[in-house]
Amino acid sequence: MKKVWNLEELIEHFTIIPEESGLIGNKHGGTRLGFAVTLKFFQYKGRFPKGKQEISIDVVQYIAKQVGVSADSLKQYDWEGRTIKYHRAQIRDFMDFKEITSEDMERLKSWLQAKIIPNEMNIDRIRELALTHLRHSHLIPPTEDQLNRNIKSAIYQFEENISQSIFTKLSCHSKSKLDDFVRTWSNDEKIKEDQTILSFRELVSDPGRIGLDSLLKEIEKLQIVRDIQLPKELFSEIPPKLLRNYRQRAVSEDIRELRRHPENIRYTLLSAFFWSRGREITDNLVELLIQIVHRIGARAERKVEKEFLRDFRKVNGKTNVLFRLAEKAVEQPDGIVRDVLFPVVSEDTLKELVKEMKHSGPMYKQKVHTVMRSSYSSHYRRMVPSLLGILEFRSNNEVHRPVIDAISLLHQYKDNKQYSYNEMDFIPIEGVVKQAWIDTVLDKESNRINRVNYEICVLQALRDRLRCKELWVVGADRYRNPEEDLPKDFEQNRIHHYEALRKPLNVQTLIKELKQSMHTALDKLDKSVKSDSSVRILSKGNGWISVSPIQPQKEPVNLNLIKAEVMKRWPMTNLLDILKETDLRVHLTDMFQTLGNREILDKETLQRRLILCLYGLGTNTGLKRVAAGDHGENYKNLLYVRRKFIHKENLRQAISKVTNAILDNRVTEIWGDGTTACASDSKKFGAWDQNLLTEWHIRYRGRGVMIYWHLEKKSTCIYSQLKSCSSSEVASMIEGLLRHCTNMEVEKNYVDTHGQSEVAFAFCHLLGFQLMPRFKAIHAQKLYRPDNGIQEAFSNLQPVLTRPINWALIEQQYDQMIKYATALKLGTAETEAVLKRFTRNSGHPTYRALSELGKAMKTIFLSEYLSSEEVRREIHEGLNVVENWNSANSFIFYGKGGEIQTNRMEDQEIAVLALHLIQNCLVYINTLMLQEVLLEQDKSLLQKLVPEDFRALTPLIYSHVNPYGTFRLNMQERLSFQRAFKV
Repeated sequence: MKKVWNLEELIEHFTIIPEESGLIGNKHGGTRLGFAVTLKFFQYKGRFPKGKQEISIDVVQYIAKQVGVSADSLKQYDWEGRTIKYHRAQIRDFMDFKEITSEDMERLKSWLQAKIIPNEMNIDRIRELALTHLRHSHLIPPTEDQLNRNIKSAIYQFEENISQSIFTKLSCHSKSKLDDFVRTWSNDEKIKEDQTILSFRELVSDPGRIGLDSLLKEIEKLQIVRDIQLPKELFSEIPPKLLRNYRQRAVSEDIRELRRHPENIRYTLLSAFFWSRGREITDNLVELLIQIVHRIGARAERKVEKEFLRDFRKVNGKTNVLFRLAEKAVEQPDGIVRDVLFPVVSEDTLKELVKEMKHSGPMYKQKVHTVMRSSYSSHYRRMVPSLLGILEFRSNNEVHRPVIDAISLLHQYKDNKQYSYNEMDFIPIEGVVKQAWIDTVLDKESNRINRVNYEICVLQALRDRLRCKELWVVGADRYRNPEEDLPKDFEQNRIHHYEALRKPLNVQTLIKELKQSMHTALDKLDKSVKSDSSVRILSKGNGWISVSPIQPQKEPVNLNLIKAEVMKRWPMTNLLDILKETDLRVHLTDMFQTLGNREILDKETLQRRLILCLYGLGTNTGLKRVAAGDHGENYKNLLYVRRKFIHKENLRQAISKVTNAILDNRVTEIWGDGTTACASDSKKFGAWDQNLLTEWHIRYRGRGVMIYWHLEKKSTCIYSQLKSCSSSEVASMIEGLLRHCTNMEVEKNYVDTHGQSEVAFAFCHLLGFQLMPRFKAIHAQKLYRPDNGIQEAFSNLQPVLTRPINWALIEQQYDQMIKYATALKLGTAETEAVLKRFTRNSGHPTYRALSELGKAMKTIFLSEYLSSEEVRREIHEGLNVVENWNSANSFIFYGKGGEIQTNRMEDQEIAVLALHLIQNCLVYINTLMLQEVLLEQDKSLLQKLVPEDFRALTPLIYSHVNPYGTFRLNMQERLSFQRAFKV
């Protein structure tokens, strides 16, 4: 039970009702209070308290007032004698609970194996769900040790059943291949007898930089995985979370550990690894194909542009030149060119003019295609036979059948060296070859297809269809059949899914609400622009929205006093001590459970090593440098803990625990009421580039990756994502709103221009979030009309008003939109995969309907944004929180110049999550420090604060923090705090 409760929580959970008063009525003094406290605790937790130390003093005082005794009288209550046993029996009878039996425990274990363990392997979370289930079943839970033993037994039995099932499904060939792998391969070395076999480390490794060598290497990996011949449906009934757990466990163990497992466990772990790895490699191959085809064209254009620029000079005033030439030619039609035209326009000028037209017209495209053909035929064409031999492309839409037929044709001729195709072959042209390239593909003289040029066009068409998932790949994950993204039970549970999204079953109800909201918002804006000089609707251009900059607010006057006091009390606090103190209070290291089936390290040793590892990862200093500190741990020990305990799921759970602790420990008097708004934005980090994730950033320059943050208003980050520089910020925005695992209820989100789109507005509305962007090009925005026949309405907005919303399209596609929104909410589809399918396929009817819905929501938002300076200021302040967070990143992530020095994408993500965790720990400790300073007995400093100070007060300060120096860790030293805070 938490230690600090507010009045609303006490009233909700610990108010004694009349029926309970009769049960308490015949008791007196400490017995009366003890019985009442035990009763309400049992109702709240579903079990009896272990002692008075488990009960908050706030709860005791609140119940004491209701039963009319002093709170101090609880000291007289006997927590171990016959009286409490009698009281517990009374409470059990009153609540209709019974003691749990061995049969009940077996039923509980069966329920856990069927409903909980497949989706949740964290013992703490399973215990919490088991206690809730026992409470609903009116059963008294066993002791904590007994419950833990039975939960571990249920997990063991579940894994035994799973592993035995997988063992029986494997063929003798598959088992033999897996045995050969364990018996002959090592983690680091290739087999000496056959240098062509890849090592385990090479199979685990991510692809290198984009290029033909990386693609061929991935094909070789996939072939090794395919040769094992695992059944396609081997893991079809295994939850994805459990499968990821098995895969991670296999990677974390070396060959010696794998050999020691019983057969069924060993085969299960290896099968899970190879089955998952096969899907990952297939995705990597598709990604490499997409990037390589793009590179062939992009490099050809750059090469041609460089060649043209060397001998090309633009001719100014071409119209005037042509006029003078025409005039002289008409005057002297029989004259000689040199005598008549050259005196008017020089020969050099005419040569430059001819050169310009050649370089900017069909000749330019022809030259680009020539360079592409040369690059493809001499280098990249080697990939086609291998690629088509191992990947199987399919489509659910007959419109794209020509591309599938073209791929089959390429596959048919992959070993044929002839110049063109046979005349009898069917060669798809329409839907495959773009109109601009017809002349390069079709030889007009012989009326035959140029095979090399045709292959380039097929690969370009393949790339375009793969990007929007109109074509998919058998055996892939991200590029799988898009029908698998949608919830399979949607039609059967349609009403339930609509209710989960809080959307009406009748689309007309939704349309009516939206129309009314649009009318109200546009009418409000129409009236406000008359009197608001900061917003003007101008007629220039095609309509122009002019918004004056927001006037700066008053500077806070007392924040420096607060920071000085914090510096005085906790001068140069080590960042490592901040992480340690957070763990001692929040127990974040409890979230890091081993990937193995047992662990022999004692809790104190493991805690110390985890703190050091997290510090080394989160500051980017690395484990070797941290191991050199004064703490008694060596590099080998830290590396073992990193490999066995620290992975993405554990880090996210630890982040969630620290975030919830920050939200729980905030004092309303200082930080105000809890907020339901957050802001999101990205920041570029430098990173090694021998991988598929790192890209060159056009705006910030340099190679790197992006980290997309979601922050609530008081500088606490609730979610973070590692992404490539060119990936969609809209997808990251929606992903963070849906996947953060904190206690915060998010209702609205502030973003900049890159984090919004019309489809984003639509999905946010369907998912129950309010999207609030800050537009960079506000002048170019348009407002849509809610209805036909109201062209004269909203007279002050006429220059920026455009067509009405197509409500008929929304009505037609409403069910499909809800289906895709449900897929995002349930996580059956990746957000980026869904958005990629729509944004690159503008003709898709569901995309067009989402776009119409987004236009309606965007019009409502823009009307509110333009008519209210408070809304504009609110968004601006929210995004400033993200900027402040970004400024602290480099302070914490200072090691190795702030560059992520690894090419493994998983290691990059772990480094980012560790940074997120440490920065939230800093916010947590700073929150306690600031509350300690401001809530002293006389509250003299708090009383000095003015509204500007409260507005600017943030726990993300670090002038008193020392991230550098020797890495000294003493678990017995603590930071001093006088106040009691929640644990």
